[in-house]
Amino acid sequence: MVWMMDFALELDPLAGEPIYRQLYERIASKIHSGEIGRGERLPATRELAGLLGLNRATVSAAYELLEADHLISGRVGRGSFVTGGGPAGAVDWVSLLERSEAAPLGPVGGFAREIISFAMSRPSSALFPLDDFRATCATVLARRDLAEILQLGSPSGYEPLRRRLLDEARGQHLAGPGDDLLITNGCQQALDLIARVLLRPGDAVVVEDPVYPGLKNLLAGAGCHLIGIPVGRDGIDAAQLERAVERSRPRLIVVTSNFQNPTGATLPLAARRALLDAARSAGAPVIENDPYVELRYRGEPVPAIKQLDDGEGTVLLRSFSKVSFPGLRVGWAVGPKALIERMRQAKETSDLHTDQLSQAVLLEFLESGRLEAHRMRVLRAGEERLAAALEACQGCLPAASRWTRPEGGMNLWLRLPEPLDAGELLPRAHKEGVAYLPGRYFTVSRPEPGALRLSFAGLTPEQIRKGLGILGRIVSAELESASRNTGPVPAMV
Repeated sequence: MVWMMDFALELDPLAGEPIYRQLYERIASKIHSGEIGRGERLPATRELAGLLGLNRATVSAAYELLEADHLISGRVGRGSFVTGGGPAGAVDWVSLLERSEAAPLGPVGGFAREIISFAMSRPSSALFPLDDFRATCATVLARRDLAEILQLGSPSGYEPLRRRLLDEARGQHLAGPGDDLLITNGCQQALDLIARVLLRPGDAVVVEDPVYPGLKNLLAGAGCHLIGIPVGRDGIDAAQLERAVERSRPRLIVVTSNFQNPTGATLPLAARRALLDAARSAGAPVIENDPYVELRYRGEPVPAIKQLDDGEGTVLLRSFSKVSFPGLRVGWAVGPKALIERMRQAKETSDLHTDQLSQAVLLEFLESGRLEAHRMRVLRAGEERLAAALEACQGCLPAASRWTRPEGGMNLWLRLPEPLDAGELLPRAHKEGVAYLPGRYFTVSRPEPGALRLSFAGLTPEQIRKGLGILGRIVSAELESASRNTGPVPAMV
């Protein structure tokens, strides 16, 4: 767990005491009081500097004092953890958790209201049809079988919704006679269940590079060897994938077929067929993570990999989260019955079953026609926001910048001109009112210091234009500064 700084923290630049000393005292006080517990990880110095609008050296000086007082301990490559404070004889959670290799997903929330945040890949809560949702909930709560809905349920999911989704999948040729469907707590739980039942430490897994951090950290935590395949304008590089599969014989291939996170790229039909051919040659299952499929704003849809696979070697993951209400956490997996049964058993061990009330509400929202009406509003808004992001990139960023041009989804991938580092620019961006996720959070094996993800779906077009205008000014100023500081290189003699 990462402790995030309270933005109400008072640091007074006019006080006689240095800022680094004030920061040290505030954090030390929270550690001694137990507000920050043993074992919690403090934000990285660069991250905390950006969040507070301070110089990184100031934060580093405060951390040095905390470490000198044995309140925190810095661990190379992992960050700074709270080791002191609390009652004597307390459990040393840092030592107990030493085996944990899970990396942080990146900053989650916690931004001041005035920050224009491109950091979160999520729908806009301003678009939620709250009155429709309240009416849907009222309908469900008035049902005669409400007591049954509120009872313990099946690990496979709320049966009326599960049956509806499976019938739709069969009607769309997304499920064959040998397939079944499991409702999960979003796509993330489906990925976790697959890892639990199919993977062992040391297994090779082919993934996209860059890739969604939730998948990268999940697989790394399972002890897997990740083989990153570059993602270009047309998604994962099919030729490199074929070579990697032939060489490494992976246990799994995981791919996002539509509007990949973080790049927004969509895999063309020919590449989907090539991926299937490579997977078949190695006998490796394909996990098609497809949560963004309903968010196509332009262009023609491409058949799912699952639809193209007549050998039942593909597992399809989808979700309501991107097109309705992420907080309800309802997704599903479609795949071979034997696998789905093992996932069902693992899910029962983990959490018994997914919340039935959320599923019943979503089913009513779907069957009433409200979901489709909401989806159309989301598509119109998404098209406007994507257009605003692309136009602002064109109009605000330096000429040497490059970015992807997705046809849907929530994200695009921006590469700043060399030699700029998106992580190094983040504190200044925060200070001037903009947040984003640097490329390091998404890297598997191909670092791109100048890359960052722009998640546009949760912002209005006006916020997008303003935020990219600020970012463009920062990038241009840093680029000019870098060019001034780069003098002629002396000859080597």
